[in-house]
Amino acid sequence: MLIRKLFKFENAHIVRNCSSDRCKRSLHGHSYKVEVLLQANRLDHGQMVYDFGLMKGVIKDLIDSFDHAITYWSKDDAEYIDACQKFSARWIALPVSPSAEQFSRVFFYLVRAVLNNTQMNNGEGEISVHSVIVHETDTGYAQCFAEDVDNPHMGQLSLDSIEFSEQIQAEWSIPTLYQQLKDGTPFQNPQVSLQVNSLL
Repeated sequence: MLIRKLFKFENAHIVRNCSSDRCKRSLHGHSYKVEVLLQANRLDHGQMVYDFGLMKGVIKDLIDSFDHAITYWSKDDAEYIDACQKFSARWIALPVSPSAEQFSRVFFYLVRAVLNNTQMNNGEGEISVHSVIVHETDTGYAQCFAEDVDNPHMGQLSLDSIEFSEQIQAEWSIPTLYQQLKDGTPFQNPQVSLQVNSLL
């Protein structure tokens, strides 16, 4: 079974080496919509794949990090990177170009890492990320699946290669959440006291 959670944010970028002259030479922004689709082979005690409320924690914090931020490719021109960091308190460095396609890979990678590092406490099944869809405009989106995240021909992703500015980190509900994710210290979902014996 699949569930879908929608997130929204505003972000600015330059997409180097693309065909559109405007996109590759000028800083510009988009109103992004991100659809995270999760799947499971069974339901939890609440008869859900995964409580939508749980996705308002670490997963939302990480995606919301991109709101009102500049995202740049860490291989971009050093002068441009310096300007991004100097004139914006909210910036994110990626090991890949910040295209819609790469955003979908990055979000898939991050959400999967969070789920793999979360202690489930309500009888959840084997929850996994089915796909992530990133709408860059009303008419265009990119959709990422597991094989895309793990495809080295699309660029290597790692937690160490994604960097968030200090301002972004300061706004997280858990200020050390990214270090916790890198260290493998589990996030704890709340304990649930069952009100009714499970029918499943």
